[in-house]
Amino acid sequence: MSPATVEVSVAGRTMRLSNLDKALWPETGFTKGQVIDYYARIAPVMLPHLSGRPITLRRFPNGVDAPSFFEKNCPSHRPPWMTTVEMGGVNYCRFEEAAALVWAGNLAAIELHPSLARAEDLERPTAVVFDLDPGPGADVLRCAQVAVWLREALDVLGLKSWVKTSGSKGLQQYVPLAATQSYDVTKPFALALAQVLERQHPDTVVTTQDKSVRSNRVLIDWSQNTSFKTTVAAYSLRARPRPTVSTPVTWDEVIEAMDEGDAGRLVYEADDVLARVERHGDLMAPVLEGGQELPELSPGKTGG
Repeated sequence: MSPATVEVSVAGRTMRLSNLDKALWPETGFTKGQVIDYYARIAPVMLPHLSGRPITLRRFPNGVDAPSFFEKNCPSHRPPWMTTVEMGGVNYCRFEEAAALVWAGNLAAIELHPSLARAEDLERPTAVVFDLDPGPGADVLRCAQVAVWLREALDVLGLKSWVKTSGSKGLQQYVPLAATQSYDVTKPFALALAQVLERQHPDTVVTTQDKSVRSNRVLIDWSQNTSFKTTVAAYSLRARPRPTVSTPVTWDEVIEAMDEGDAGRLVYEADDVLARVERHGDLMAPVLEGGQELPELSPGKTGG
């Protein structure tokens, strides 16, 4: 082994790790070794959100301020114990153990993006996701307001939802499902509910990617509910100037941030998240329980 390579054991898997001192976040000096350490420590709560799903890697070999690339096909040089799942002619990685997260960290795969469906039925997602993305002039607090409105509309339909930060600019809201309905049901549902909120709050909500109408508004991106799309995983690091994380939060935290006008209350870095998990466990664990089915959406049910 070269001096820049070390050999470690992760739950019985012997692995070689390299260039651990390389700063992947130049602004803070956060290194590849720290990425690996974070993923090894967060594995107990993160793996259940990845297990059994096709995973797309977003790799930053020269750090977050250098070019990156998405990798859908699981690398051919993967370890022999690394499992895969085929979808649409692509052989995706599956993450079933902590060693897989360490391996990904060693590839500088900073971001992990899972499918909404599991391998046993790739056409039936286990959740509906609403990706709340602020346009120019809007921020995460405006996303928080939209998330609360969405929650209220879902409550009317008898559906519970959970929320996490995107780790970037916005929020992502999940409605766990029993995985009995296909994307042909979940995607139109997400669009219809988003359009209800757009009609109710036209100065705040949009449902189109058209940049000309997004200023000071929040895009409810309903199109994520598609078999070939992915959403960044809970607990994934993000390629921002600082090592922020897509972090599960409580509704009380969302509302408190709004009430205090403090966007910083919805921004968490790797060390913050490890401490939060130590205190609270996995705040998104209920999403894994599924159990819900989508009703037929009509304007009368939502007040739209």
